[in-house]
Amino acid sequence: MSSKTIKIIYWILTALFVLAMLPDGVAGIMRENTGQEVMHHLGYPIYIMVITGCFKVLGAIAIAQNKFKTVKEWAFAGFFINFVGAFASRAFVGDGVGLLMIPLIVLAIMFILYYFWKRYEAIKNL
Repeated sequence: MSSKTIKIIYWILTALFVLAMLPDGVAGIMRENTGQEVMHHLGYPIYIMVITGCFKVLGAIAIAQNKFKTVKEWAFAGFFINFVGAFASRAFVGDGVGLLMIPLIVLAIMFILYYFWKRYEAIKNL
């Protein structure tokens, strides 16, 4: 795969991931009604939406930048914990396969993004 292809794939995946996580974080901060229903269904307090929403917004910003690599690594780790936690929460309340797959699919996309970030960093340092 050429360095140009890696760069294009990396930036497209980054943009898509950030554009998915930013509105999700803002909706949590604003305590959007659908999110409140999900929190009730899962048995979590509503205030957790604001906490996780702030971290999602900060994590999306961290993933969008390339200057602070350690911060970016921690953001990926935080999103990993978020998606695994979402899967586990859905599984524990007995949600169906369709709802269980959503966090796993986003997690897989995040892993692909992480892989291309590492490839992008490697070609940048050549």
